[in-house]
Amino acid sequence: MDSSSGSQGKNSKTSDGCETKEVNKTAQNFVHFTEEEEDLVFRMHRLVGNRWELIAGRIPGRTAKEVEMFWAVKHQNT
Repeated sequence: MDSSSGSQGKNSKTSDGCETKEVNKTAQNFVHFTEEEEDLVFRMHRLVGNRWELIAGRIPGRTAKEVEMFWAVKHQNT
């Protein structure tokens, strides 16, 4: 994960003074979607709600778990 990923984790100090980054489980499993995939997920969700398998079926190569994880990460602060 690169440093431009925002506030998905928090910095802390180890006993020897080194800085580490703690990342929550959701952020660790986040899969990056293209802009087109994101748009499709949002539009499909408006139509069918949390039917992740149905939404994933419209995005080649994506699983229901990936789509659900994407949605959860995008909406965790709203």
